[in-house]
Amino acid sequence: MKADVDLDIGQKTFASGLLPELIAVLRRSRPGDLVAILSDEEVVGPELETWCRFTGNPLLETTVENGRTRFVFRCGAVAAAEENRPVGSRLWLYANFDCNLHCDYCCVRSSPTVPRRELGLARVQRIAHEGPELGVKEIFVTGGEPFLLEDIGEILACCAAAAPTTVLTNGMLFAGRRAESLAALPRDRIVLQISLDSATPELHDLHRGRGSWARAREGIQRARAEGFRVRLAATVSTDTEGEQFRQFLDEEKIAAEDRVIRRVALRGSAAEGVALSRADLVPEVTITAEGVYWHPVGAQDADLLVTRDIFPLSEAFAAVRRAFDREGEHANKLAKIFNCA
Repeated sequence: MKADVDLDIGQKTFASGLLPELIAVLRRSRPGDLVAILSDEEVVGPELETWCRFTGNPLLETTVENGRTRFVFRCGAVAAAEENRPVGSRLWLYANFDCNLHCDYCCVRSSPTVPRRELGLARVQRIAHEGPELGVKEIFVTGGEPFLLEDIGEILACCAAAAPTTVLTNGMLFAGRRAESLAALPRDRIVLQISLDSATPELHDLHRGRGSWARAREGIQRARAEGFRVRLAATVSTDTEGEQFRQFLDEEKIAAEDRVIRRVALRGSAAEGVALSRADLVPEVTITAEGVYWHPVGAQDADLLVTRDIFPLSEAFAAVRRAFDREGEHANKLAKIFNCA
């Protein structure tokens, strides 16, 4: 992880002069700056983690190389939408990880060449059956590109039977058998969230691939023609890009509930973006073929893995809630909503 400030503390610890150096770094840093600490002492780790929690400067990454430990923390908390959702009310399912696109900021590094790692219909059916009793009110199916799956129609149908379901898609594959799968889905229980990053092709295609903007627009029109509610989702790098897209949505008369504008997260393939730690995020139970994660923005990252065991589903949900309670013990106000949908 690239840092804005690098500090080599050698053998210093909190008992031998580290604290004044940290305070000096904070005073000359801006909110959101990433600070890297390079240390020779293992004992610094737990102390630094406690300091980060106490001061509200989240520890984002810890790596070891050539016998030295590098810690990266962010100055200050992430500003995000203030909302209140019970933990477990939103359930995310990573149906697969392969994708027909290779977006340069994908938070889970999806592309046409990565292994599929599909969750599978049988597991989805069991999750959908058990989820409502655990408080699930909404289901979000994502990838990768879910419409690459042969059985995506069955997957979405069983999810929609359990709770209102949103499927995140690039909208480029609504043809042939996939169009038939789409046509069979219940319009009153399924929302199609289609990625569109800009009002014109240049920016969208820069990140997602040449010609992808035009095909996404075609997919939006086709989904609407089939009678589906469509939500437009943009991933932007700057506030200016976000405001430009809001103006476009206003001109298109897109309702507030059918638009999502989020910043690039510094996860996965992204080289730049908003650095997010577990302490920044209200958990949204996220299930992949590999296990249960804290939030969909880091659904293949070890720091957001809660448990490898999906079932019993009740215990997986309990594990997330226990972890959130533990995070809450360290600060009065830790997490914020980071909306992916």
